[in-house]
Amino acid sequence: MSATGLPLTIEFGGGAELLFDGKKRHEVDLPGEEWTLKRLLRWLRDNLLTERPELFMQGDTVRPGILVLVNDADWELLGEGDYKLCPRDKVLFISTLHGG
Repeated sequence: MSATGLPLTIEFGGGAELLFDGKKRHEVDLPGEEWTLKRLLRWLRDNLLTERPELFMQGDTVRPGILVLVNDADWELLGEGDYKLCPRDKVLFISTLHGG
């Protein structure tokens, strides 16, 4: 673990990046040590989300149609929001919602 916190790679795809200033990849170093995916979602909403939060979050989780992968594994297999993040985890959010 780094001296300053928890280093993570956060990526967005399938159009989700448009909600985060169009940036697909974010290297972050979160303060402190105990981070779950649920806490990360709140941090993303408060710190990186630049538009239309209702397209990314519903309540305290991602809205239906947003796939969440941690190190290429579906978060549903890892306990969803309760998953404890580890240093250098890669968290990927992919939107399956497309206009037509």
